Amino acid sequence: MAKNKNKGKPRNYALESGVYRFGKSATYHKKAIYKFTKKKVAKKAVAKKTVFVEKKIGGAKNGGTRMVRVQKLANDVPTKDAAAPGTSVNFFSKHKRTVRASLSAGTVAIVLAGVHKGKRVVVLKQLETGLLLVTGPFKLNGTPLRRVNQRFLLATSTKVDVSGVSVPESINDKYFARIKAEKSAKKDGEIFDAKKEGYKPSEQRKKDQAAIDTQVLAAIKKHSEGQVLRQYLKAPFALSKGQFPHTMSF
Repeated sequence: MAKNKNKGKPRNYALESGVYRFGKSATYHKKAIYKFTKKKVAKKAVAKKTVFVEKKIGGAKNGGTRMVRVQKLANDVPTKDAAAPGTSVNFFSKHKRTVRASLSAGTVAIVLAGVHKGKRVVVLKQLETGLLLVTGPFKLNGTPLRRVNQRFLLATSTKVDVSGVSVPESINDKYFARIKAEKSAKKDGEIFDAKKEGYKPSEQRKKDQAAIDTQVLAAIKKHSEGQVLRQYLKAPFALSKGQFPHTMSF
């Protein structure tokens, strides 16, 4: 038996310039649309829900009865739309953190914001949150161990070999978390709040700072231009009149 060549192809197709093989009436009969045009399906009767109910009310001057809503209307209409499902604080917690290739470990970078703005720091490693762990070292320019977002770091072409610097595993994101002081109840006669105590580094942090800085300074000393590099890290970065950062190579 010969195979049907037109199997799977539409019977009605365009011949030329939008003219189809079968016209409107031919299509009407071929599809047997006449069988369904006069066919009517009875719609199911939908029971109407009662909105108001008559309720008896006491009191001679209250009319005896009153129409009351079956379902009360909402009084507390929200002013803001509810957040879409899935959007929470930890929505991006498991996303992969990528760092610019120019900010690898050992790169000397310039801090662009914060209290240490303009200082040069050495990048040590990337933490779990994606922030970069940097150090001045503290002995050279007063920059301690800090977490800095990569968008606030300007990478330079200068590098230090920090492969021999061992950073303890305890130095992570939790290591830098500040402990909030508990608010104590005011005593009689105390009108003004007590002065807030400034941040003071713990003894453990001082030891960690000294241990890491010793290793970083030793790595700087091994550099071919160690003495010049020390002066470079000490000097703050600044722009003079007529200098444009986009035309510079760092």
